[in-house]
Amino acid sequence: MLDARGSMSSIKSYNDLEVYKLSYSLAMDVFKVSKSFPKEELYSLTSQVVRSSRSISANIVEGWSKRYYENKFKVHLIDALGSTGETQNWISFAKDCGYLNSEEHLKLADQLDHVGRMLTKLHQNWETKTQ
Repeated sequence: MLDARGSMSSIKSYNDLEVYKLSYSLAMDVFKVSKSFPKEELYSLTSQVVRSSRSISANIVEGWSKRYYENKFKVHLIDALGSTGETQNWISFAKDCGYLNSEEHLKLADQLDHVGRMLTKLHQNWETKTQ
């Protein structure tokens, strides 16, 4: 099996995927900054950005459980990539509404770009080996 960098490795669990670790960490970063959003945004922007950011790693995990069906795994990687784009949109709203400063926004945007590139590479290089 290939990892996100396109190299052979011994991947035994989704926890071995670097993209999973980074996407989980990103979701925690989004959660932490969202705590400072105004209470009136709790059921709109705050909940949307937290859910979309968590969806990235959740889709990786769900896809991993279906990895022996290569196309199913890849569909979940595409869904995870879609969630990176959605999260990017919500953090842009948060910045433009004044809830994130430029530095926080840039840090999260860079993390999202990095995770997106890793998901794309994993999707392009994944092959399910039958035993």
